[in-house]
Amino acid sequence: MFGVVPKSIWQRTNPPDSNNMCSWAMRSLLIEDGDRLMLIDTGMGNKQTEKFFGYYYLHGNDSLKGSLAKNGFCKDDITDVFLTHLHFDHCGGTIEWANNDHTHLQPAFKNAKFWSNENHWKWATEPNRRERASFLKENIQPIEESGQLNHIVRTDRITQNAFKKIDVFFADGHTESQMLPMISYKDKKIVFMADLLPSVGHIPLPYVMGYDTRPLLTMDEKQLFLNMAADEEFILFLEHDPENECCTVQHTEKGVRVKDKFSLKEIL
Repeated sequence: MFGVVPKSIWQRTNPPDSNNMCSWAMRSLLIEDGDRLMLIDTGMGNKQTEKFFGYYYLHGNDSLKGSLAKNGFCKDDITDVFLTHLHFDHCGGTIEWANNDHTHLQPAFKNAKFWSNENHWKWATEPNRRERASFLKENIQPIEESGQLNHIVRTDRITQNAFKKIDVFFADGHTESQMLPMISYKDKKIVFMADLLPSVGHIPLPYVMGYDTRPLLTMDEKQLFLNMAADEEFILFLEHDPENECCTVQHTEKGVRVKDKFSLKEIL
């Protein structure tokens, strides 16, 4: 998760366990706007094999179904599913088994439009050797086959008005055309960081994941984005940070660094 940064340094913010593994979150974000209910990313899902899950040591009792229910919703209420990218830990919950025999897959959100973009869709369906293990056909093909797939048109680094009150920041270092939704809420800008910034521990520019296909590009994109986030006081929603749901950043003598850490509920 920290690429070439030595363990002796990164373990200060993310201490590993006895197996040299760190705990990570898979947070989704639910946005209610009038009669639309958008879900950003869907986690890993639960349809993979026992062997598959044996690599990741899932823990805790949270689930999409349970979290939606706590807020008075169910999967059928979702009108839009925004997929930042199609790696299995971000889109696996989009598709589920349709029967107990595990012979047929179906969308988990039958009334929703699923949003990707043409560049990333092509990248995911014709995968390179580096990312092939992260782009699982069972997560991707049923989306297109369902007829529910839609594409956001990329016009620039920041595509404005992709949705009402949502712009999209495109980043290419982790994977081609990863999409970060920039949500206008009251007088604030909340940005879902996906894998451009997995955690507070990744804010320093050299802290780039080994998963990134173009790490030097990720560093440039992080620098561009974090400077903008510090200047404009963005709220950064962290998908993978095990402890911190949100943070803000500030300019310091060492570069952009964390300012405040808090939960989303504290500022809504």
